[in-house]
Amino acid sequence: MKNKNELFNYLLFGVLTTIVNIASFAVFDKVLGLDYKLATTIAWVLSVIFAFVTNKLYVFSSKNIGGKSVFREFISFLFFRGLSYVLDIASMIILIDFVKIDSLLAKIAANVMVVVFNYFASKYVIFKPSSSSEGAEADEKIT
Repeated sequence: MKNKNELFNYLLFGVLTTIVNIASFAVFDKVLGLDYKLATTIAWVLSVIFAFVTNKLYVFSSKNIGGKSVFREFISFLFFRGLSYVLDIASMIILIDFVKIDSLLAKIAANVMVVVFNYFASKYVIFKPSSSSEGAEADEKIT
């Protein structure tokens, strides 16, 4: 049951993070007329901050509250979100400059790939259970 709730929460906050990403991209790209690469980067920063907080608190219910633990999670989160940024910006460049589709449609397509990548990185690396009894029980169930 926990996995279903986790997946539901990830999808819910993933949709909200995607809305933050796409809406902020649209404002910077379409309304303010910034270059799509700069708009993508700003949208990424805003959505990463939103995603870290919601993933930590509501999706993976990370109980780590100590400064070192939170810092480790945040650095790990930034590393993997940095990888997803590379996937995002590369997709945008390919779709806009080479395939020649509209920047907003490219952003939506890129986000589909990014969401899948981010889920697996968050679940299995960033917010995995610590070596507490909960983590040990989960490991025992797998073996």
